[in-house]
Amino acid sequence: MRIALVGGTGELGEGLAFRLGRDTGFELTIGSRDQRKASECAEAYRRELRRHDVDRRMDAATNESAAAEATVVVLSVPPYYVTETVEAIEPALDSETVLVSPAVGMSGHDDGVRYNPPPAGSVTELVVETAPDDVPVVGAFTNVPGARIADLDERIEIDTPVVGDSSAAKEVVIDVVSELDGIRAVDAGPLSNAAAVEAITPFLITLAQQNEGFVDLGVKFV
Repeated sequence: MRIALVGGTGELGEGLAFRLGRDTGFELTIGSRDQRKASECAEAYRRELRRHDVDRRMDAATNESAAAEATVVVLSVPPYYVTETVEAIEPALDSETVLVSPAVGMSGHDDGVRYNPPPAGSVTELVVETAPDDVPVVGAFTNVPGARIADLDERIEIDTPVVGDSSAAKEVVIDVVSELDGIRAVDAGPLSNAAAVEAITPFLITLAQQNEGFVDLGVKFV
C-alpha cells in the first residue's frame, strides 16, 4: 500500500511522515504544490528518521502525482486549502482511493479558539462535496497534535476517532492507524458525526491555552 501525504510539508504531514516512516512498511509519498519543496521536506524527514536508526525510502511529488499512485491520500493541508487541493488532485482520484480529511475549521478569540465549520457542516463533509461521488472520504487524525507526534523521542498514547459512510474505507484507515505505535483508531460512526469530532480540536487548544502544563493535547477514550 502507498500512502500520499498531500500537503505533507506542514506540521501534521511531518508528524505523520515520521510515525508512518518509523512504525510501518507502507510506501510513502510527500506531496506539495511545489515539487522542489516536497523533495526538500522528504529528504529532511529521511534524515530525521536516520537519526532514530530508521533508513527509510520516502518519495516526493506534486500533490496530483502523489495522489495518483496512492491507495490512501491524506489531505494534510489547512482547512482553507482543502477545496482547491481536492480540485487539484481530482483527476488522480477514483473509487479505489481512500481520501482522508484531518483538517478542522477554527477561529481565534480573546478567550480561546472556537470551532468554525464551513457551510457544509464540517471540513470532512466539505471534502465529500468537493471530491468525485465515487471516492470514499474518511475523517481521521482530526484531533492528533502534529507537533507532538513529530517528536519521535516522546511516547504517546492517544486515540483518533474515524468517521465515514463507507465501512470498507474506514477499515482501511483503521488498519493503517493500527500500525502506529501509541495511536489507536476508534470507529466514530458515519460522516454525520464529523462535526462533533472536529469540534474537539479547538476545545483541546483552548484547554492548553487556559491551563499551565497542558501542551499539544490529544484525546484518549477509557
